[in-house]
Amino acid sequence: MWLRVLVASTLCMPFFATAELRHYVASLDQSQWKLSGNTPIICRLEHNIPSYGKAVFTSIAGKNHNLNFTLDMWLKPDKVTQATLMSKAPAWRPGILSKEITELTYQKYFSGEVPRNAAWSMLAELERGMEPTFYYADWYNQSNKIAVGLSAINFNRKYGEFRACLAGLLPYSFDDIAFTVLTYESGGSELTRFSKSQIAKVQEYLAYDSEVELVLIDAYTDSYGGRSINQKVSEQRADSVKNFFLSAGINQDRIYTVGHGERRHVASNATIDERGRNRRVVIRISKPM
Repeated sequence: MWLRVLVASTLCMPFFATAELRHYVASLDQSQWKLSGNTPIICRLEHNIPSYGKAVFTSIAGKNHNLNFTLDMWLKPDKVTQATLMSKAPAWRPGILSKEITELTYQKYFSGEVPRNAAWSMLAELERGMEPTFYYADWYNQSNKIAVGLSAINFNRKYGEFRACLAGLLPYSFDDIAFTVLTYESGGSELTRFSKSQIAKVQEYLAYDSEVELVLIDAYTDSYGGRSINQKVSEQRADSVKNFFLSAGINQDRIYTVGHGERRHVASNATIDERGRNRRVVIRISKPM
């Protein structure tokens, strides 16, 4: 037991010994957690740290259970800075040992970020009433040490809502639908079975993402039939896809359609499969960087 206390004390010693420590953490009446994002495409859990900035956990729609943590500082680092992330007990829980979660590097002029596994560990520590705390030397005065803590007060209820949001995230991301190719059955406007599932994904995603600024729809046909007829068919296919997106709430001023007819083939028209590749609609979606 004595050895464990000694090890824990040694871990924290560089941040406390012979230096002024400025500790930023929300007090009992200041500690609030809120869901600032709660949709099938983004879940965001935030916590204000008085006089310092805010802590933000974010997960976005996609195949993987991603989680990003950002320590959004009002005053960004003026130099590359090494930091240690510890889990420590709040003052009203004496006798519980601190433990290290990870070592970090703050990049110059950027907010602090934490790797995914460490971010999940932070949530687990908060759930059990601990305070994940960042320790580093002040980049303006190396002799002064800074501690930035996340208070667990009022955390668990909002964390339950955050986890419910995570469970409802779409299993595909913007990158998965930003460039989509739809193909058609021969001789008409009927999408193939696979393309029907693809356009349903795109429509569902667009219904939730208000940041989409431009949807480009380019429609093509194979070379069977008259050229003027194929031109009309391609325009009808483009308009049909456009109507899908209008029903998802996308402003029509942001949707541009072009029917190319039998121009710009991506395969020859010698076989059924190659003609099927030419009967296509290409959807390109853009968002602000």
